[in-house]
Amino acid sequence: MNGNGAPPRVGDANGGSAASARTRLERGRGALGPALELVHTGRAPTRAVLTAELGVTRATAGAVAAELEALGLIRVDSRPGAGGAQGRPSHRLAIDENGPVALAAQVHPDGFRAALVGLGGRIVATAPGKLTVSEDPAQVLGAVVGAGAGLLAETGRRCVGAGLAVPSAVAEPDGTALNPLHLAWPAGSPVRAIFEQCVKDAGIDGPALAGNDVNLAALAEHRHGAGRGAQHLLCVATGHRGVGGALVLDGRLHSGSSGLALEVGHLTVNPEGRACHCGGRGCLDVEADPLAFLTAAGRTPGPEVSLLQQARDLLRDGYGEPAVRAAAEELIDRLGLGLAGLVNILNPDRIILGGLHRELLYADPERLRAVVADRSLWGRSGGVPILPCTLDHNSLVGAAELAWQPVLDDPLGRLGTAA
Repeated sequence: MNGNGAPPRVGDANGGSAASARTRLERGRGALGPALELVHTGRAPTRAVLTAELGVTRATAGAVAAELEALGLIRVDSRPGAGGAQGRPSHRLAIDENGPVALAAQVHPDGFRAALVGLGGRIVATAPGKLTVSEDPAQVLGAVVGAGAGLLAETGRRCVGAGLAVPSAVAEPDGTALNPLHLAWPAGSPVRAIFEQCVKDAGIDGPALAGNDVNLAALAEHRHGAGRGAQHLLCVATGHRGVGGALVLDGRLHSGSSGLALEVGHLTVNPEGRACHCGGRGCLDVEADPLAFLTAAGRTPGPEVSLLQQARDLLRDGYGEPAVRAAAEELIDRLGLGLAGLVNILNPDRIILGGLHRELLYADPERLRAVVADRSLWGRSGGVPILPCTLDHNSLVGAAELAWQPVLDDPLGRLGTAA
């Protein structure tokens, strides 16, 4: 133990080496957050890569990695890994699988789910999803936080905070759900304040934040999934009901002046189409979601499983039926028309699709890409890659990213010196 009761850090075997280690750490303390984010997103698998990415000396990178390990966030494996500079072996860096977690919560029209998510976007534990969502947001959020608190009690994990994903635009700075149309919650419900209170009442430490579910899915995919490496990432997805979109620019969500950007569900793709909840007609929200697919295929939805699961099952098991294939083609054409308009406006370098849209891409990738290319100015000149989302529960992972962000910004300030 050191004189202040803290355990020695790497390099404290004697006074001289301890002093030099402290000097290196002080020089690199400002790099702790960037270093953690590099490991968190998989961009620094070795200390050599970390050194190069941070633009610091090998000694400083080593001190930074040692401090993050002392905080219980990463593991440094001294066995030879990938080659470092000039072919020298480098220590491997990985997330500490026994480290802290964030509580992630998601609410959608067909239920809600809680999970514990560690660094690296790794889901540590989940509570079974519930299939009843009442019209009282406080009741629902209390239940999902209670489920998350149960997971924390079972696992004994330290919690850095909590994040919530909801199927509604979340206005900033107040954290109100402006249009939770598919939840039957009152417009303008103060979801962040309710969630914060539920988290506090459950005795969970750390910040409690809330965001739109597709925004958070896009953030998770950009950091850990199909969006890695994209500079201008467009995500469009249909979950259990409706259609949402999100844009990630240079690693950050573009949420507009007050958190309301990219409400792509209300693009008109069929002027003579179905009536939309927004008062319009033929919006992407009602022309390309699971209910639209089931209806177009001549199926009556049942209550036994979610609409999303029913649509997925029908697409997988019944695609050979003419009515099902025709319904899929209709949705693909509507989706492609909407994507083409977004490409013309936003000029993304990659598009990723989630929920049922991912399954439609799998079913007929060439048709969707052809519609986008034919209807977009930039599509004809080379095309925009259209890829499926790759993360399971990406909105949950994205909700956890909200809680992890303060730690990524300032690991030492948030977690303190390792005890």
